Amino acid sequence: MNKIEQAYNSWSEIYDTNINKTRDLDKKATIQTLSKYNFRTVLELGCGTGKNTIFLLQKARNIIAIDFSEKMLQKAKEKIKSSSVQFQKADLNKNWDVKNSAFDLITCSLTLEHIKNLDFIFHQAYQKLKPEGHFFVCELHPYKQYTGSKARYETANGIEVLKTYTHHVSDYLSAAQNSNLQLIELNEWFDEDTNLPRLISFVFRKS
Repeated sequence: MNKIEQAYNSWSEIYDTNINKTRDLDKKATIQTLSKYNFRTVLELGCGTGKNTIFLLQKARNIIAIDFSEKMLQKAKEKIKSSSVQFQKADLNKNWDVKNSAFDLITCSLTLEHIKNLDFIFHQAYQKLKPEGHFFVCELHPYKQYTGSKARYETANGIEVLKTYTHHVSDYLSAAQNSNLQLIELNEWFDEDTNLPRLISFVFRKS
């Protein structure tokens, strides 16, 4: 078990209840962005405790929700009792064990800062999407990363800061282009009390 997985296993105990502006803004961005799209089959990457799975269930008939943290998945399973959702433990850095051309929508929230190789993720997403399917990405804004912001959580011994990778906007766009995914929507998301962006989101389409 690597350190990131251990950290998220520990974080799972308080993830839904502690003060977390990034978590809350991601949920808002996901709902506002995806409410206008139609989808029935969804692959949710980095589902965590299921905060966005609950919304996706309002529109989707079948969801495969993936995370690498067993404890996060346990929390999600406790909250979400639906035969429409299948939870899986998986490492996104390895080939995804789901069918090709099977999903109307793939979502990825607050996950890619822990992934070095964006090209691999976007290539896998292209393979798994149906034609005209959408890939929604919502991540910490590069600006926040430039200023030193990283995923972190409270422990009994103080604040635990996780190892992350900085991805520029051009990195996301290049990875999408390399995998023949077309950008159709880009938004920046701000805290109510500041004019500095916290999150950035993209919607790409498989042509």
